[in-house]
Amino acid sequence: MNSIIDVIEKRSSTRGYTDEPLSDSQLHALIQAGLQAPTAANKQEIHFTVLKGDHPVLKELEDEKNRLRQITSPPHNFYYEAPTVVIISADSSFKWGTLDAGIAVENMALAAEGLGLGNLIIGCILDAMQGEKKEYFADVLKFPAGYEYKIAIAFGYKAVTKQPHTYDAGSQVTYL
Repeated sequence: MNSIIDVIEKRSSTRGYTDEPLSDSQLHALIQAGLQAPTAANKQEIHFTVLKGDHPVLKELEDEKNRLRQITSPPHNFYYEAPTVVIISADSSFKWGTLDAGIAVENMALAAEGLGLGNLIIGCILDAMQGEKKEYFADVLKFPAGYEYKIAIAFGYKAVTKQPHTYDAGSQVTYL
């Protein structure tokens, strides 16, 4: 079977990482995978903010997410202590930015799996990123002017594994 299909079939969300950081070449490959994603009208309007897992703004995002959700003692942070987090933003005036960011993050997730790395696509900070601290987070994360959060992804070496999700093609697919 095609190696791309194999990677797709093996990929699952990673919710536990070792402390080992990514190498520069791994990080470069992951960012390249995101940059190579197609964008509507080839606008290439998505932006990648790369953070180490111990960056203080990640704690602030976690705290704001928990405040908004009224969570008092979560067992982990939103990125499961991964050593690297990439936050993707896009031009807020471009209606296809969310879709383009989703395509880029999937490219990155599959590239990570192909490199033997764990990854977790993250949407749970949306309320924090679009709430009353929206401008603050956009500034700290160095989003280009007029850009807003779309999605994030965590990367690292897997400390835990899980099986890919199951699905029911009979109820999820219609052939006409």
